Amino acid sequence: MATQARPAATEIDIRGTGTAFGTFGELLQGVLPDDDRHFMVTFPVAGWSRAVFRHSPDREGLTVWPPHKRKAVRIAQLALAAAGRHGGGSLELSSELPEGKGMASSSADLVATVRAVGAAVGTTFGAADIESFLREIEPTDGVMYDQIVAYHHREAELREGLGMLPPLVIVGHDEGGQVDTIAHNRDARRVGDAEKAEYAALLTELCEAVRNADLPAVGRVATRSAELNAAARSRRSLPALLRICADTGGLGVACAHSGTVLGILYAADDPELAVKVGSALTACAALPGTTTVHRSLGHGDVWSASSMEVTVRETTAPAREASTEPALGA
Repeated sequence: MATQARPAATEIDIRGTGTAFGTFGELLQGVLPDDDRHFMVTFPVAGWSRAVFRHSPDREGLTVWPPHKRKAVRIAQLALAAAGRHGGGSLELSSELPEGKGMASSSADLVATVRAVGAAVGTTFGAADIESFLREIEPTDGVMYDQIVAYHHREAELREGLGMLPPLVIVGHDEGGQVDTIAHNRDARRVGDAEKAEYAALLTELCEAVRNADLPAVGRVATRSAELNAAARSRRSLPALLRICADTGGLGVACAHSGTVLGILYAADDPELAVKVGSALTACAALPGTTTVHRSLGHGDVWSASSMEVTVRETTAPAREASTEPALGA
């Protein structure tokens, strides 16, 4: 009996991808005197989270990998609803950013997720859209803006865009453990009036320094912010890092104010960079914890991206037997 192959079927796999950078803590974080608002100045680094989203219009529910990334599921649902799309899908996250260290891993995951959902359904979400989703989930680090920003992280609200700095190399030291950012913000200490006034002055100085690409001034402000942070919570490695910074000709020391990392700053175009970084790594090896090298984002870098990827596959169904019935009209 003759058999006949079914026609090839076409399967279309549409997936959206999105990325978002992380940070090396903050250049400055504190509280302002006029309205008691908490703020930070971001310190973007070349480390990213990546999200891949496949939309399934005829299916309910969202799956995520790794499974514990439940906040990403929530923001994907908010993004789908805002785009006027129904159904579910699958979300996969990967990241170069360690969790609980103060490197904006959670914020980067969520921003990358929104960008991936938008790419998958043909919608672009701007920074203000992303902020509106994040306000329903958690405080955030301003990583939806492709520049350094002064940011009200508790309200997910931009204070001021500052532009970009020339790249910096960071010899980062992790004191160990993890910090829950939400709990840290909830339990933050009361800041006195004199300290608020100092934070306001530091913010003015830092904004001017970033706009003028004044790296020594950036280093001074970051160092003072780290010192103020150490007065509020134990940063046992800070005195040693300050000494190493001075000994190796660093610009200053930055820290994750609600994290575990601190880092010595060097200009990426310093002709003695290799010697300075090598000396700092040798000195940091004697400290408890781990040391790694990072680079901040600057002009010429691709800060973040999103795209739609379409794969078309043809599949041939199993062969079926040809009919033995005579054709009508035969």
